Amino acid sequence: MSKCLINNNIRKLRFHTNEMTQQELADKTGVTRQTIVAIENGKYSPTLELAFRISLVFQVPIQDVFTFNPEENLK
Repeated sequence: MSKCLINNNIRKLRFHTNEMTQQELADKTGVTRQTIVAIENGKYSPTLELAFRISLVFQVPIQDVFTFNPEENLK
C-alpha cells in the first residue's frame, strides 16, 4: 500500500496573512520551522492536533488548510 498524502494550502494562507513567515507560523503552533517546511512540501503529515492548531492560527476551518483525496491516493 502506498503512502497517503494530505494536500495543504499553508503557503497560500501564509501569503494572505500579512506574508507570515514559516518561522512565525512555527512559533505560533509550537513546532520548528523545519516541521512547517516539511508539511508545506508534502513530506510530512501533521498530527491531528497540529493540523487544528494551524487552522486556528489562520482562523479558517481545517478543511480550508488540509485536503485529502482518497481516489488520488489509491493510484
